[in-house]
Amino acid sequence: MSSAHKKVIIRRFTGETLPGYLPLSSFVRNRSVDLLDLSGRVISLPINDIKHICYVREFNLNDSVNPERLLRRTFLARPRTEGLWLRMMFRTGDVLEGLAPTDATLLDDLIQDSGLHLTPPDTRSNTQRIFVPRSSLTELQLIAVITSPSRRKPLPAASVPTMQEDLFNDLVPPNTRPN
Repeated sequence: MSSAHKKVIIRRFTGETLPGYLPLSSFVRNRSVDLLDLSGRVISLPINDIKHICYVREFNLNDSVNPERLLRRTFLARPRTEGLWLRMMFRTGDVLEGLAPTDATLLDDLIQDSGLHLTPPDTRSNTQRIFVPRSSLTELQLIAVITSPSRRKPLPAASVPTMQEDLFNDLVPPNTRPN
């Protein structure tokens, strides 16, 4: 297995979850995802059947209901991390919020991977990152653009006369003798 493959749990619209390994990006080919499952087989899944893909720390195979441990699906308050605060509604009617990057990778994800990569509301949970296919969404809202507080530039210092300038103004002519 390549080190570029990460642990994922794919949630399908049927409610079924599939653990396996995927790269971080560019894994959608011909409207399908090739998942490397835990037994080493490659399973091809149509992108239209996938609700979301969670990049996880652990598989949690003992939990058949919520192995991705995605408990909090919305932010409790305004996020502190920079990004686009998005709210998505799935075809099933449930809602998920997340932070998308504000750089060019957002557009790359939409064009190349046919979906969005998001940071979930609770980064301390098992789910570190979520990929949501465009085909699984019925609605996408931009709630806010979260940026860092602007820092004020220091004002230029006013020219304060210094004693250094006066040191050389009253020099003794070179041909004079000291007393």
